[in-house]
Amino acid sequence: MSLSQSHQTVLVVEDEPIVRMYAVDLLQDAGYDVIEAGDAEQALAQLDARADVALMFSDINMPGEMDGFALAREVHRRRPDIRLILTSGKMAMDASVADIDAFVAKPYTADRLTSLLRASLN
Repeated sequence: MSLSQSHQTVLVVEDEPIVRMYAVDLLQDAGYDVIEAGDAEQALAQLDARADVALMFSDINMPGEMDGFALAREVHRRRPDIRLILTSGKMAMDASVADIDAFVAKPYTADRLTSLLRASLN
């Protein structure tokens, strides 16, 4: 674990509890401080409560009024300093959409996700 990672907080937004647990575990194992949310509303509440979030990793397809794209736009509007990585198992895209830093398709590996985080945060 690098010193820079030990002080970086990542918000994981995923409605599937098992997938969220996997992402949280692998990011904690990589040395990040991780907080989590099950939908966009919870994610925005976490961001309001936590000034230390450096990056949000969010699923695109979520229940509720906001999907991952809408959430990314709102986070970028409120906190343009937060890096944004989106994921989906149902679609492919490039990172030139919606002010995001990267996209990773599901299923993703620990190496793929952590390398995207390192690149986005550096």
